[in-house]
Amino acid sequence: KLAMEFPSEDIFLMTASPVIKAVTNFKQVSKTLEEFDVEEQPSSLLEKRYPNIKVIQSGVKQLKSDEHKIFTEDGKEYTYEKLCLCAGAKPKLIFEGNPYVLGIRDTDSAQAFQKNLAQAERIVVVGNGGIALELVYEIQGCEVIWAIKDKAIGNTFFDAGAAEFLIPKLTAEKRETPIECKRTKYTMEGSEEKDRRVAASDKLGSALGPDWHEGLHLKGTKEFSHKVHIEILCEVKKIHSQQEFIQLQRTSLTFPKEEKNAEPDDVLWPVYVELTNGKIYGCDFIVSATGVVPNTKPFIDGNNFAVGEDGGLKVDKHMHTSLPDIYAAGDICTASWEPSPVWHQMRLWTQARQMGWYAAKCMAADTLGEPIDMDFSFELFAHVTKFFNYKVVVLGKYNAQGLGFDHELMLRCTKGQEYVKVVMQNGRMMGAVLIGETDLEETFENLILNQMDLSAYGEDLLNPDIDIEDYFD
Repeated sequence: KLAMEFPSEDIFLMTASPVIKAVTNFKQVSKTLEEFDVEEQPSSLLEKRYPNIKVIQSGVKQLKSDEHKIFTEDGKEYTYEKLCLCAGAKPKLIFEGNPYVLGIRDTDSAQAFQKNLAQAERIVVVGNGGIALELVYEIQGCEVIWAIKDKAIGNTFFDAGAAEFLIPKLTAEKRETPIECKRTKYTMEGSEEKDRRVAASDKLGSALGPDWHEGLHLKGTKEFSHKVHIEILCEVKKIHSQQEFIQLQRTSLTFPKEEKNAEPDDVLWPVYVELTNGKIYGCDFIVSATGVVPNTKPFIDGNNFAVGEDGGLKVDKHMHTSLPDIYAAGDICTASWEPSPVWHQMRLWTQARQMGWYAAKCMAADTLGEPIDMDFSFELFAHVTKFFNYKVVVLGKYNAQGLGFDHELMLRCTKGQEYVKVVMQNGRMMGAVLIGETDLEETFENLILNQMDLSAYGEDLLNPDIDIEDYFD
C-alpha cells in the first residue's frame, strides 16, 4: 500500500524471515466479511513487483525513537521518517523452556510439531482457541487429552450450544476428504537439515494462516482414526519429567473409555501433566495452544510507549502509537480508540490485514497532511473461518461480549447441518454465530449495521419457513 502511495520514496521491509506472508485468492464476501488464503512467498517477488521496496532480512535489535533510528541484528542502522511496527505476537507457552512443550503459531513450529507427532501415541493439548480446535479435529491415530479451562470447547468463537453442535464431529470415525488447499511453502535451502529440534518461541516465524493444517500430515502411530478425551474446567498445574513422576509415587491415568472412569496406567511416558482437577496423564509431549502475547520486546526497551493491558502497543484511531512518527498494526498493537458498539479487537489474520492496510493509509494521509476517516472494516466485527469442515461466520458481539445480562439469545439448530445463534438487545441484533451453509451472513450483517428494531418479528426472525432475506432486502 505504501509503495503504491509513494512510488518515489524508499520503503524498507525488515523481517527476520526469508519469506513473506502474502494474501492470495482474496474475496470480499460481503461489506465486512472477507476470505483469503495466506501464502508464503520469497521476498524477491515483492521487490520485483514494487521496485521502491527493499527487503532487509534481519531481526531488529533496538529502536531509538528519539533519534528515529532502527538497529538490526546484523549490526546495521537505518533512519526512518515514519515507522510502522507489525511484529505480531508470539505463543504464550504454559511453561517456557521445557523441551516437551511445543507452542504452535507459525509454519515452522507446525513442522516441528508434525515431526514429533509421527512418533507419538498420546499427546496433551492445552488451550481452547482456534488452533487448539483445529488441531484436535485434524489429528488421527494418536490419543489426545484436551485440557480446557472453560466448560465448553472453542470458547473464543462459540458458546456451549455451538460446542455441543460440533462435538459429534470430533468422535465421528469417518472423515470427509478435505478440499485441496492452495498453499505453497518456501524454505531456505539447507534450512531443513539445520537443527529444528524445537521451534523455540523466541525464534519468531510469521503467524499461521487460516488453513495452516492443510498439507501437513497430522497422523500419529496408532491405527484408529480419532480418540479425543476432553478435560473441562482445568488448567495445567505442573509438568513432571518421568523421573520426577516416579519419585512422586502418584498414579497416572489411562485414556478414558466411554462411560468408564480412567484406570491407573502402567505405561511409562516421557513426560507427565498434572491438571488442576487432580488428574495426572502421561504423554509423549504437550501442545501449548493457549493464545499469543504481543511481540513488543525489541521495541519497548528505552522507548516510552503507552502499552495496553494485554501487552500491546496502544494505537489511536489513526493507528498511531504514543510516540511521534511510529505506527503499529496487527497483533502487536492494542486498539485504544472508542470502538463501534459491534466491533472488538481479536488477534486474527483478517484484522491484521485490515489494520496493515489502514495504517498505510494513515501514514500516507499524515505525511500529506490530509484528513482521513476511520476504515469501514472497524464498523462491525466480522470473521469467516472453517472448523471441523463447517463454514463458521461470527459477527458483531457474537458471544454477547460486554453486553452484561441485558440481552437475549435466539437459536436455530439442525443437527449435523447448521447452527444459528443471534444476540439481541432491546429488539436490535448485536451479534450472530452461523455454522454451516446458512446463507444468512449478508442479511444479518445489514441488520447489525443498521440497528433496525426487530421486536415485531419475535421468534419468526429465525423461522426456517420464512425467507428472511426477502424481508430485509
